[in-house]
Amino acid sequence: MHKALKELPATWGSMTANYMEIPGGTDFTPLLKGLPNDLCHSPHWGYIVKGSLRVRYTDGTEETAKVGEVFYWPAGHTAWTDEDTAVLDFSPEKEFAEVMAHITKMQEKLSQESA
Repeated sequence: MHKALKELPATWGSMTANYMEIPGGTDFTPLLKGLPNDLCHSPHWGYIVKGSLRVRYTDGTEETAKVGEVFYWPAGHTAWTDEDTAVLDFSPEKEFAEVMAHITKMQEKLSQESA
């Protein structure tokens, strides 16, 4: 099985492959409000294609994954970026779908509030 990046997300077995281009200045923290501990509860394995992504975990520790690096982020994190970033990641289908549905709902809510 294979897909082009533009055909993602795609699910194989119980994992979802996803490619995201994230504008600089994006902070996922407000979009995660309402999830357990207000954090992403899906683990992610992936590769930074462009830019960098900063992550903060439940215990408060932070790290930055940079272009050319592979990563593993366990459940219980938030992320943000200071520069345009592209990420290829792999996540468990169920948890990823739950988080993405919540983010979509929060984006709509925040958009309505700012209108």
